Amino acid sequence: MLPHPHPPPAPHNRIGLALGGGSARGWAHIGVIRALHHAGIEPDIVCGTSIGALVGAAYVDGDLDRLETWARGLRLQTVVSFLDFSLGGGLIKGDRLIEFFRSHFVDLDIGELPRPFGAVATDLQRGREVWLREGRVTDAVRASIALPGLFTPVQRNGAWLVDGGLVNPVPVSLCRAMGADLVIAVDLNSDLLGRHLKPKAAPASPRARSDYTPIDAVLARIQSGISQLGFNNGDQAATPPAMLDVLSSSINIMQVLITRSRLAGEPADVMVTPLLADLGLMEFHRASVAIEAGKQAAEAAMPQLLARLNGENSR
Repeated sequence: MLPHPHPPPAPHNRIGLALGGGSARGWAHIGVIRALHHAGIEPDIVCGTSIGALVGAAYVDGDLDRLETWARGLRLQTVVSFLDFSLGGGLIKGDRLIEFFRSHFVDLDIGELPRPFGAVATDLQRGREVWLREGRVTDAVRASIALPGLFTPVQRNGAWLVDGGLVNPVPVSLCRAMGADLVIAVDLNSDLLGRHLKPKAAPASPRARSDYTPIDAVLARIQSGISQLGFNNGDQAATPPAMLDVLSSSINIMQVLITRSRLAGEPADVMVTPLLADLGLMEFHRASVAIEAGKQAAEAAMPQLLARLNGENSR
């Protein structure tokens, strides 16, 4: 590992890192972690919801470099290859994605990880929050990322589990429960309200590209049906939002409002809020954009974080 460009802070109380949910926007967590490392800050406890659980698990196990290389190399065709479509419980079963994660990154028991790790899921029947702190890492991640309507639920101990973002999008409370004295929270959804309800300019025809392939034709048709809105200001007969626009906007509203409510009652010590409104729910192939946004947001929050750390150390 490269030496820190800046000397690490003096010894401190236990730092917790709460990585929030946000689907493809979650690659921003990689940039946040990079910025923290650059400043000499290594969290003692890592908790994640949804994509935050996936990135957090790879980080805790020492696989962040490989995960970043893989994420930056993703192409739209690769993302599509992971979509094992289902007719029950969600559009995507998620088996291909999690098997890839299991074989290339973490496949340990949570208790075997080098530092404490926890993931958040939601009990679909009881509507309660479930903290996943034991069992296989990949099983916990799979349950935590089961976004309703997209990924099929996961059965665990007789309960059907779905995405933890339904109840705790930024798991500050889990970090505190696991012993964190100072919590850094990453909220991926702070600027998302209305993002999918803004008219978009028509994209250039993919046929003009030299690398146009048959799969592009299929994806273009899907994209035109699920991502482009036909709003016409003042026109009562305007085309209604497409299915995934409605789903994405609904998820955004839910997670933003739940996050605000949870953080009001369980505030983090330092908030990191990457600006990711232009990144779509399933645009996992745009990792470079998300990672850079995460890095910039963490750097912007660094003076506050260092002040809090130095304030604690002086007590």
